[in-house]
Amino acid sequence: MSKALQGGRLLKTRRDVVEFSSSMPSDRRLFEHVLKINEAHIIMLVKQRIIDASAGKKLLQALATVEPPARLLQPIEDVHMYVEEEATKKTGLEIGGNLNIGKSRNDQVATAIRMELRRCFVLLLRSIVVTQEAWIKLSERNLSTIIPGYTHLQPAQPITFAHYSIAQFDAIQRDLERLGETYRRVNESSMGAGALATTSFPIDRAIVAQLLGFDAIVENSLDAVSSRDFILETLADLVILNVNLSRLAEDLIVWSSSNHKLIELPDEFASTSSIMPQKKNPDVLEVIRARTSFTLADLVASVNIMKALPTGYNLDLQEITNRIWNSIDTTVSILKILVQLIRRLRVRKDALKQSDSSFTTSTEMANMIFRKCKVPFRVAHKIVGASAKHLYDRGRRFSEITPQLLTEMAKQVAGTSLELGDAIIQSSLDVEKFVESHRVEGGPAPSEVERMIKVRKKLVSKSKIKLVRMTRSLDLAEKAFKSARTKLINYPR
Repeated sequence: MSKALQGGRLLKTRRDVVEFSSSMPSDRRLFEHVLKINEAHIIMLVKQRIIDASAGKKLLQALATVEPPARLLQPIEDVHMYVEEEATKKTGLEIGGNLNIGKSRNDQVATAIRMELRRCFVLLLRSIVVTQEAWIKLSERNLSTIIPGYTHLQPAQPITFAHYSIAQFDAIQRDLERLGETYRRVNESSMGAGALATTSFPIDRAIVAQLLGFDAIVENSLDAVSSRDFILETLADLVILNVNLSRLAEDLIVWSSSNHKLIELPDEFASTSSIMPQKKNPDVLEVIRARTSFTLADLVASVNIMKALPTGYNLDLQEITNRIWNSIDTTVSILKILVQLIRRLRVRKDALKQSDSSFTTSTEMANMIFRKCKVPFRVAHKIVGASAKHLYDRGRRFSEITPQLLTEMAKQVAGTSLELGDAIIQSSLDVEKFVESHRVEGGPAPSEVERMIKVRKKLVSKSKIKLVRMTRSLDLAEKAFKSARTKLINYPR
């Protein structure tokens, strides 16, 4: 137990108990934020004339010399008590003993987590934007690269790889927007809430919030110290992002296999077998696919910790903190390696020929029968389906379909006749015409994908502007904080 807390209600605590319940391993990540919170709090105490400027100056000078907690000779419960003890050693109890006036570890830790989480958000959002830019460039290189689109893992209809890339862009765009919304709720200060009921000292919570770069305060003091929904919300956002990344990894693993041959993974992102020399294994993607599950585990653990807690601070909350850092670090590392892979990914220009995609234009043939023969679409669907079965059962390709076969199947399944020429049938088999004709908004036609790319480039530009504003706001707050700190440190003796 911290020396500052011994000799009051409790005389001493067992070393192994302190080590067991200490949050110091994860608190090291909060050290700089805790120092800054204490400094901002001191500046506010002086402005509010709760302590005099001379004492405030000495406390700031002491905090400036506090080193990050390395290996401690004695176990201590958390970084907050570590900082207070170190400052007290340098100033004496008469001054250092007042560092905790008007605040608690409870409001400090919630605020420090929010500050570190805020920093992580900037890193996360930047990583997503960089990944989006990689998808745009890959799209531009593959506007006319036709691949089979899949449903139920079966070749369904022809699309382009650019169309697929934009789908991936859009999925993580929603992740970006979700995280942006969550950031607004993260960027609120808990300082001044105290343990749960604020304080009788005339503190000004807004001053501290502004110095620390927060946009607002969490107003209700009980809510400010006991809620961790901002962590749960962040974890939920990360789970959805990781689900999207896992699905992408699975796509690329399947498509790089010898059964599909749609893409070629960069050699430096693969490995070979220790016994089978011909193998090229998608190891990086498999690790990504596995690690994307970590965030779900962290969310479930955190929700389970929170769900049975009474309102108010409970030490259970410290067990959630490490979960969010693990999830963020894992997600950022995945995005960093993934963007390098995307930049080097090679899409096979003959991808459609490599796959079992012979029947992927069947829908267009049904559409053609509806247009030319005025047959209800559902009837046309049956005719083409029966024709496909006839060919498939005989090991033949869809390109071998003939007017005679369609006429025969029409009589067999619908009791009707068709009058179609071979040229019209062959036209509906053409995969390039298929893709080009699907120019409905959001479709795979190159002209439509080009339009979508232009729109996505604007989205990236807007995201970059938002990131600049976000960091500029924090930079301006940092400038104001340093100015106030310098002014107090330079206070005359």
